[in-house]
Amino acid sequence: MATNENTLLPQSTHAARSRHGMVTTPHRAASEAGAKVLRRGGTAIEAMIAAGAALTVLYPHFCGLGGDAIWIVADSQGRRDAIMGIGQAAEALPKLDVIPTRGPLSTLTTAALVDSWGKALDYSRTHWGGSESFASLLGDAIEFAAGGFPVSQSQAHWHAFRKDEIDGWPGVSRFFVKEGVQHQRQLAAVLEEIALHGYRTFYEGDVADRIASGLEAAGSPIRKRDLEKTFATLAAPLSLAYRDVELLAPPPPSQGVTTLSIMGILSNFAMQDIAPDTSQFYHLCAEAIKQAFLERGGIADPAFIEQDCAAWLGQDFLATKARKIDRNVALPWPAPFRNGDTVFLAATDAQGRSASVLQSTYYDWGSGVLLENTGILWQNRGAAFSTDPKSPNVIAPGKRPFYTLNPGIALRDGKPAILYGTQGADGQPQTLTLLLSRLIDHGFDPVSALSAPRFLLGRTFSDSRDNLKIEQSVGSDVIDTLSSYGHSVVAIPELSALAGQAGVIKIGEDGWIDGAHDPRSDGCAVGV
Repeated sequence: MATNENTLLPQSTHAARSRHGMVTTPHRAASEAGAKVLRRGGTAIEAMIAAGAALTVLYPHFCGLGGDAIWIVADSQGRRDAIMGIGQAAEALPKLDVIPTRGPLSTLTTAALVDSWGKALDYSRTHWGGSESFASLLGDAIEFAAGGFPVSQSQAHWHAFRKDEIDGWPGVSRFFVKEGVQHQRQLAAVLEEIALHGYRTFYEGDVADRIASGLEAAGSPIRKRDLEKTFATLAAPLSLAYRDVELLAPPPPSQGVTTLSIMGILSNFAMQDIAPDTSQFYHLCAEAIKQAFLERGGIADPAFIEQDCAAWLGQDFLATKARKIDRNVALPWPAPFRNGDTVFLAATDAQGRSASVLQSTYYDWGSGVLLENTGILWQNRGAAFSTDPKSPNVIAPGKRPFYTLNPGIALRDGKPAILYGTQGADGQPQTLTLLLSRLIDHGFDPVSALSAPRFLLGRTFSDSRDNLKIEQSVGSDVIDTLSSYGHSVVAIPELSALAGQAGVIKIGEDGWIDGAHDPRSDGCAVGV
């Protein structure tokens, strides 16, 4: 396609093309905040901190300072690392027969997002020659929070969706408006303190004191000593060869191994010969997802229980899984549903250095516990633990819960080629399966891959049945054929919010960078 650099692709306002770098996020203003950093010579990591900070203000229903983040970073020099910004369970846990999904007793884990920013910035300085500071990177986020910003369509949607609950969450209905212009002045003050005093003030300084007192007053078991012990960690990503690329995913307790398992199962089929708009394509993807999800219950914090990822990703094991798939019969869906919402953002810079990131407070609006002295909405990620003592994911002091976040990077010849990720908890591996096959097996560009119909297997907020919810734009013939295979199919609207918000950046061997964010979101890619 012949186009001027930085121009939007004509088929979508969510997409862009460039030669010198790109940012994609689910909010246009956050994408622009990251792109500004690239324009002044910053690294992809620095762009992600600026964009991610902006999203904690602009997308408060999906992410925030009271949440976590997982990063995959890679460059053309062979570096590949995961930054696991996952908070741990409090030291003094209450005795719970059932973990609540909202309220103070769902605030069982600390928040590692801010420390992940610090670890990432140190990484950028050490390995990529980065020179930006938090003072320079948090400016847009502070301005949005203090000066106000228009409420996004996504925030308005989830505010309306929780209309029967949100008034019962202290402070939330007062701090977050349904429509119009929103201010977050307390949050702006916290961001200013991080910019002035450094990221560890969130865990050890004056900000930590206010957070700890706010959590204790709300009835959370988290104390300042828990905050002081919160650190993001650097880990080796998992990897899997698929066609001509190598897929990278974060290790446990993330479900990244599940996404790789699905693709490993599909590698046993000639997916490139199966048209991506056919019932056979959707059937094989769904059945591979089911086979991989059968092992997902074993994922837990590797500091507490050994994780045999090498076995789960072994070629013989995956081939055996593939042989269990009947090309004309659907396996009943066995997996319990996990809720969750998050934001995906990614960037690549002029040197091809790349970062793929997910930020989250778990459920939309997290725990519903707002710390009014800071404006921080705390996550309910502790609800992902189990209370079953036999579960690998049983709750324990200092333990990190099973984690749905799994951003990815695909390498070609050792260099970043595709950056990808999505919002959607259980739906994350499912959406990534469809995206990766379309991008790799069928050569889709990002906006075409993101705009194509998707499905969600299992329960959702509005439908407790274990069925296959598929966007009606697949066509009645596909739906009828999938039903004949034994899938319990329910048609959902085209570009449904249930299908998640994904993003993709594709780096071509010719130097062109194509990127897009989901048409189901408020976001876009911005080239520089």
